[in-house]
Amino acid sequence: MNLTERDLKVIWHPYTQMKTAAPPVPIVRGAGALLFDETGKQYIDAVSSWWVNIHGHAHPYIAQKVAEQLQKLEHVIFAGFTHEGAVELAERLLAHLPGNQQKAFYSDNGSTAIEVAIKMCLQYWNNNGQQRTKILAFNNAYHGDTFGAMAVSGRSAFTKAFDSLLFEVEFIDTPNKENIQSLKSQISHLKSQLACFIFEPLVQGSAGMLMYEAEYLNELMVHCKQEGVLMIDDEIFTGFGRTGKSFACDYLNVQPDIMCFSKGLTGGTMALGLTTCTQHIYDAFLSDDRLKTLFHGHSFTANPIACASALASLDLFEQPQTAANIERIVNAHALFAGKIKHHPKIKNLRQTGTILAMEWETGDNTSYFSSLRDKLYHYFLAAGVILRPLGNVIYILPPYCITDDELQYVYSKIEQALQEI
Repeated sequence: MNLTERDLKVIWHPYTQMKTAAPPVPIVRGAGALLFDETGKQYIDAVSSWWVNIHGHAHPYIAQKVAEQLQKLEHVIFAGFTHEGAVELAERLLAHLPGNQQKAFYSDNGSTAIEVAIKMCLQYWNNNGQQRTKILAFNNAYHGDTFGAMAVSGRSAFTKAFDSLLFEVEFIDTPNKENIQSLKSQISHLKSQLACFIFEPLVQGSAGMLMYEAEYLNELMVHCKQEGVLMIDDEIFTGFGRTGKSFACDYLNVQPDIMCFSKGLTGGTMALGLTTCTQHIYDAFLSDDRLKTLFHGHSFTANPIACASALASLDLFEQPQTAANIERIVNAHALFAGKIKHHPKIKNLRQTGTILAMEWETGDNTSYFSSLRDKLYHYFLAAGVILRPLGNVIYILPPYCITDDELQYVYSKIEQALQEI
């Protein structure tokens, strides 16, 4: 029995209708931007394995640091105890963030980083004697699949079975020149009820790589700050170079109150979540009253092995070569976009940093459930390229180590698909 057959007997895969889905591809090894299946076929991982891998698969430096940590300390309870890796990672990450970010709270993944942020905001107001329970978020948002993260995500097929159980959220459109004044008026009207405003900066990933301008997000954030609305910047996807800068907030002049991280945090090696906040928010939980404690934690909070992989990833991220690779990918994407932008099958083309998205013309509206998705996915898979379309939206989001030849091969297969599908 091969690996795929064994899998189908015991595994339930995420985001997968198990009755109709094709059998999973059995991956046995990774190196750089490549993955290899059990037959030896290689695939270019052009989506960074769900956007987490930034330095390449099985990176020897990260592997070395993780192996060293395994010989020293694999885990310790993080309530009442600490360890070198957690402290150093918090110190170093905070040094890269806006100056108002002063404290780091560890969790397990992106969804839990969001849960922590939401709870911080809700309890902040509660600890200060105010009942602000409404949250502001963008239409089409995606912040995760746990209940709090689902609640602040746009209502969709993903949330339909749970909609009646999700707490109240005020959804607004992403800002632009036409709607910015009305959005600001809405916020002013709601400010006494709002616990916080949560947003994906510049790019709404799961919605189909929808992009909007930093100028108008900045204006909206200035207004939130003036109205005393706390702001959560969800950098889980956009962090660590994806937008062309270290973090999407680097395009902004306003500093958020809370920031959330995961995905690229460990270079895609381990699961780890991290939520940072200002001293002002932290101080609202300091009290002789134990009921003002932030009652949140995870068994594997600040796991030393995950912290070691994050520190190793940060070492690599800080190297000049990584910035050069990011710039190289940004420029290559721009050249390719210029080449295909007038193709009749391209409905819309958009780029932010290393993220290039192409909306395929289907004659219908963009849809996550477009039948074109499976055709495109299997077409590219057969050609040895992992591209996981969001409905009729193809996007390229490679590890920064991808070679020029590998990138050109991905582009060539997209051009070929435009001719043949």
